[in-house]
Amino acid sequence: MSLYLGIDGGGTGCRAAIADADGRVLGRGEGGPANINSDPFAAVVSVLAAATAAMVQAGATPADLTAVLGLAGGGMQDAARAMQARLPFARSRVVNDAVTAARGALGPDDGILVAIGTGSVLAVQRAGRLRQIGGRGFLMGDEGSGAVIGRALLAQAMRAGDGLAPDTPLLASLRDEFGGFEGIIAFGTAATPARFAELAPRLVGSDDPAARAIMDQAVTQIGDAVRVLQDGAHLPVVCTGGLGPFYAAALAADWPVAPARGSGVDGALDMAREWAP
Repeated sequence: MSLYLGIDGGGTGCRAAIADADGRVLGRGEGGPANINSDPFAAVVSVLAAATAAMVQAGATPADLTAVLGLAGGGMQDAARAMQARLPFARSRVVNDAVTAARGALGPDDGILVAIGTGSVLAVQRAGRLRQIGGRGFLMGDEGSGAVIGRALLAQAMRAGDGLAPDTPLLASLRDEFGGFEGIIAFGTAATPARFAELAPRLVGSDDPAARAIMDQAVTQIGDAVRVLQDGAHLPVVCTGGLGPFYAAALAADWPVAPARGSGVDGALDMAREWAP
């Protein structure tokens, strides 16, 4: 029996589902972070953990599965090839998580995806063709993401402590919590993007002036990216990820905002069924 595995993996976690040819889901599983560019070996562990849990529920083996995996870092060809070589499934294809997220969120229709959680990526779909921008990782991009705004918050706490920026209750409390500059630096030296992203809830909806300034800048950056992808059109915008609701509310003043049709896992499953021989 031919079965289909869809996996959606990002900087925070990995989700898997197995479905039959009719789209009926037979098993689901979850795993840890799955960024194949920044931590490929941990990504393999996360993917296999999620897939194994789904296979146990579905009563499937790797040889039964045609798999499409949408993974953070999947746009890097060398990383994608290396990941694919480690997979045990009958057929497997690795793509960037923006591809599967857009397919799940938009279906076949035109629209713009804003996917923001630990990282961030945007994409526009027109007449079935997908164009992605951003999604270049914590060090080189991921504007507006939980990891980037968390890092910005800690950096601003140190700037304020040096007298280079206005201090606020939030910034002062962070310096105390982390044990001053040395504690913040020690945290930043070892922290993964997911750890920085754990600070994002302190920013979203906060009345602290520093938090508002950071979030205002993030909204401006994401709004500018949406404007580029619109290219003069007025396409619906779908916001997904842990910070999706915040950006959906912020962008609604300028663009039509629509709910997601499905998840990245749904998109991966659809692509797997289409790809099957």
